[in-house]
Amino acid sequence: MTVIPYSVYYREVWNDFVSRSKNGTFLLHRDFMDYHADRFFDCSLLIYEGDMQVDAPKGADGLKALFPANWVEDEHTVYSHQGLTYGGLLMTVEITQQEVLEIMQAVMQYYRDMLQAVTLVYKPIPYIYSAYPTGEDLYAMFRAGASLKARGVSSVVNLQHQLRMRTLRQRQAKKAVDNNLYIDRVVESDTAGVHAYWQLLSQVLMEHHHVKPVHTEEEITMLMRRFPREIRMFVVKHEDRITAGVVVFLTQQVAHVQYIAAGEEGREYGALDLLFRHLINDRYKQMEYLDFGVSTEHGGQWLNNGLIFQKEGFGGRAVCYDTYEVDLSSTAIDRMTGDLSRVDESAVKFLDLKSINDSFEPHLSQAVNDVLRSGWYLQGDKVRVFEQQFAAYCGTKHCVLVGNGMDALTLILRAYKQREGWQDDDEVIVPANTFVATILAIGEAGLKPVLCEPSLSDYLIDVERMKELLSERTRAIMPVHLYGRVCNMAAINEWAKKNGLKVIEDAAQAHGACYCGQRAGHLGDAAGFSFYPGKNLGALGDAGCVTTDDESLADIVRMMGNYGSQEKYIYRYKGMNSRTDELQAAALSVKLPRLDEDNARRREIAQMYANGIDNPLITLPTLPQNMEEHVFYIYPVRCPARQQLQEYLRSRNIQTLIHYPVAPHKQEAFGEWNELRFLITERIHREILSLPISPLLTNGQVRRIIKTLNDFNVEL
Repeated sequence: MTVIPYSVYYREVWNDFVSRSKNGTFLLHRDFMDYHADRFFDCSLLIYEGDMQVDAPKGADGLKALFPANWVEDEHTVYSHQGLTYGGLLMTVEITQQEVLEIMQAVMQYYRDMLQAVTLVYKPIPYIYSAYPTGEDLYAMFRAGASLKARGVSSVVNLQHQLRMRTLRQRQAKKAVDNNLYIDRVVESDTAGVHAYWQLLSQVLMEHHHVKPVHTEEEITMLMRRFPREIRMFVVKHEDRITAGVVVFLTQQVAHVQYIAAGEEGREYGALDLLFRHLINDRYKQMEYLDFGVSTEHGGQWLNNGLIFQKEGFGGRAVCYDTYEVDLSSTAIDRMTGDLSRVDESAVKFLDLKSINDSFEPHLSQAVNDVLRSGWYLQGDKVRVFEQQFAAYCGTKHCVLVGNGMDALTLILRAYKQREGWQDDDEVIVPANTFVATILAIGEAGLKPVLCEPSLSDYLIDVERMKELLSERTRAIMPVHLYGRVCNMAAINEWAKKNGLKVIEDAAQAHGACYCGQRAGHLGDAAGFSFYPGKNLGALGDAGCVTTDDESLADIVRMMGNYGSQEKYIYRYKGMNSRTDELQAAALSVKLPRLDEDNARRREIAQMYANGIDNPLITLPTLPQNMEEHVFYIYPVRCPARQQLQEYLRSRNIQTLIHYPVAPHKQEAFGEWNELRFLITERIHREILSLPISPLLTNGQVRRIIKTLNDFNVEL
């Protein structure tokens, strides 16, 4: 990429590109931008394909993008939108995501190196201004480590697919007509009209919002004269008095309403209702959208809900105008294109939860804010919605959210115990190398865990050894899809059915894994999931769920998790308090749609490890023939010199974890088992080491981990 600073020589090239870009509007034409030249230091850029001499004349050939921007030297900051409603990257229709990453990286490096800029403040062009699907620059913001600086929320009416206007708004408009209010356009030559409205606007803004208009009266007059077809002022009058009004900025697709104000008389008689109805039904019905402007107060800290409600009454829907801030000194700028040829020596975290959650912004914060502002925090709509979503995702009839993964298993067992008449100390077969919560859940339900050795090849329960543990007191099998790989469920289910046993999946590590066309959570009689923050589908705290096709079981689990109650203060069972709150459910609803994509990336990384790691001291996990059976919550390797390997990786800024260092039967909490020997389990726990496999790892980081592992050597 070649970055060219804008100059007047490129004026026609710039304007031509804006007209044919996939997200350009007249507000980004040079004639509008140059009007503000006396107020802002223009540092806009043109980005050409390939390497070119900067001082050579350039035309339209090879021009890939434009970056409108201004420079504030005192702040060491570049703004992409000063003097503009917005000011994001303008792109060609054919541009690819990788090209946008390269362009945005080149732009940021230019400002950092040439202007010594410290910060870039970036306000993307909203999607409604794009003639084609867009959003590549938002992904580039994420790769650059951008933070959300401010949020503006507008209400937009789709004029080609209008929603019904609320009766209240229609009545208010009729009220205005009945009181002899009428609509008038203030033309650019009507200086008295502009003056009258600007006085009203300034008074309203100061009284209600304590701010002044961005433009002065003289500036708006000059803008209307210079752009008479694009900038228009409409007012509502009563006996020649202006009671309300707006300024409309027109683009090819959007009528963008700004500077909305109504005086006391206008508010009383519904002047804005009359004006908005006119703009929608008559004046701009041929446009794609009518944008009512931002309804966010105090720099995006809170929403003007009353104003939003009024605008939605005309069929508007919320659109976010977010502003991002990028630290140009961050090393993320130089890494954002994922250059595989460069070795990244920065620290590789085992799992960077903050970065993962940041990758769901701004939707995650919006979901959390929605819950906070709703006033409803338990057993509400967010919980019900996610239960429906996750049940549909797993293919089950029922999903019941509970407090955590251990509670999910406990409640399943307690429900079966209640319904099936199981006795205390009836047995549940469980793998010996599982996480301790699986075993604790069995004990918490008053049942007896019977430990079974796993297979050393896949670390899952050994089906043949499982069969040897059957007794007259065996009631269930609890296969654990450990590390994200599904157990041999065909063999387990066949044997369980033959012997009248329940099959309860511990799917806490296997969100999205598939087996013979069915997802984990729908491979037995019931399943328990954990949504602990570090899981493939993680909440912002503890959460879990039960999935099943058994309606009776689901009803009992739901009651038992709510103190045993279905009706308030009426208790059918001796239950417990185990509920997922609204905030966690809302966060999970944001994350669920990307789960398959993240799992696919985990599989890619696992395949890179499998193909690249070649060290006789390191044993890799076997991969299933069908990779859909594994979602790689963990990528476990084994090494007889595990401690040395972990220290070696740590010294090279690569973080690893051990899942799990001590087998359950060797834990102090299970003193009654301490003398038992499970040789395979003990070997696994002695040698296992988990490598980083976050979906946010770059290929460069994965290659670095592989190279480091291959270089490891130790004298045993």
